[in-house]
Amino acid sequence: MIVNLPVHDTTTQESPRSLLDRRISSGERWIFSAGFNVASGMRDTSRIDTEMADIARLSDAGARVAVLSHQGRHKDGSAQHLGEVAAYLSRHLGRNVVYVSENTTDSAVEHSHALAPGEVALFGNTRHHPGEEANDPVLAARFALLGDAVAIGGFSKAHREHASNAALLKYLPGWAAHSLLLEVERLSPWSGADPAVPSLAVLGGVKPEKTLIGLRSFSRAYDVVVPAGAVLNHVLNTLGHEVGDSELGEKPEHCAKATDEILNSAAARIHVPSQLVIARRSEGSFVDPREIHVNDGVPPGFTIVDFRLEPWLLELMREFRSNGCRAVLAGTPSLYLQGFRHASTQLLDWASAPGVEAILLGGDTVSELPFDGPTSTGGGSALCYLGEGDLPVLRALRENATMSWTEN
Repeated sequence: MIVNLPVHDTTTQESPRSLLDRRISSGERWIFSAGFNVASGMRDTSRIDTEMADIARLSDAGARVAVLSHQGRHKDGSAQHLGEVAAYLSRHLGRNVVYVSENTTDSAVEHSHALAPGEVALFGNTRHHPGEEANDPVLAARFALLGDAVAIGGFSKAHREHASNAALLKYLPGWAAHSLLLEVERLSPWSGADPAVPSLAVLGGVKPEKTLIGLRSFSRAYDVVVPAGAVLNHVLNTLGHEVGDSELGEKPEHCAKATDEILNSAAARIHVPSQLVIARRSEGSFVDPREIHVNDGVPPGFTIVDFRLEPWLLELMREFRSNGCRAVLAGTPSLYLQGFRHASTQLLDWASAPGVEAILLGGDTVSELPFDGPTSTGGGSALCYLGEGDLPVLRALRENATMSWTEN
């Protein structure tokens, strides 16, 4: 039996204050909290491009703009300098964007004061500080010295309470960047629980957030969840099935513990395939494919590359399609690019049919799968918003709007 939860009505929540509604005066000092977490080499600049218009609006109105962003992680040493990002901003904004490698020193603060009206400076990577991801209020207070008001962008980190977005809003009046609100608006039809509309979520890929955020959220908010990729491997492991050398992603112990808790409390119906397609890795490809029953276990040296949809799921998908439903595909269901396409093709064909309002979620999913419908490159933030109907940064912005501020 499908269990429907009470609807999470996001329409009752007051929207955060929008930057578009804020009149900008020449000379005002603004911090723009961005999400320029792009890989070195700048092959995919979509996370920068979506925020360009907000920065340009501030600059065009004469604001002095101090941009803060993160890239990489502090704990693994992948936090890099952002000089190439500043160069990219300069080219595409059509104005010089100075790169200031520091962001909390007296020199950095002096530089922010020295900006002329309309000037933009990109300050150092916020993740050079261990307190960034810990939402350290002391670090946020130092960031706050770079401006007198803050625009919060960076949808990709909106699910995280970090010093440069959540804690920063304790010290400065804040507004939501238009890019942030646009992404929320795009995702809203699929967010939260809605007992009036049947819903199905596919969770694939290898990132731990698919399990820690996606599986937890959708198992509470949606009617059916179809695990795939590392999410499926954790589910099978938890149920006592051998998964051989199948991918478990980062944080395998953390994900395993979370999966056990989620399966014991899930309101959604979780699809567990009885028939698996397995193969051996060989020099970057897969060989010796074969189909096995899940109870036989995946032998050592083999990995799960595809699976068969259970008859009950196929029947339910037909029923959902006939009655009208919504669907989220977050992660490629099978190794599609390697030629293992059974589960992916069935789910894609269904998601593309009339009566199914579907969205593909995640950069890899969008680039790998042929789909003409709505898409979003949002990662953990999108998973969090879709499953819960809200985000930590949206809550922080709403709270910020209720506080008393004396703007300079």
